[in-house]
Amino acid sequence: MLDFVLSVVVLAAILLFLGAFLLWKRTGNSKNAMLMVILALVALVNVAIWTVPTADGEAPLDKVERGSR
Repeated sequence: MLDFVLSVVVLAAILLFLGAFLLWKRTGNSKNAMLMVILALVALVNVAIWTVPTADGEAPLDKVERGSR
């Protein structure tokens, strides 16, 4: 289930980048476009926190999945 949620977050981040570019290109509203880019970056950092392995070589996502069994 957590894999599905992380996938949706990555897709949302991609759409936020695309939407920010289109908003900036069509209206020139750079403030809202920059906020969308920042939100997408925050979402991607959150995904990275869950999936990138730590110093012990295990990702937090693996620990959660192992604990739920």
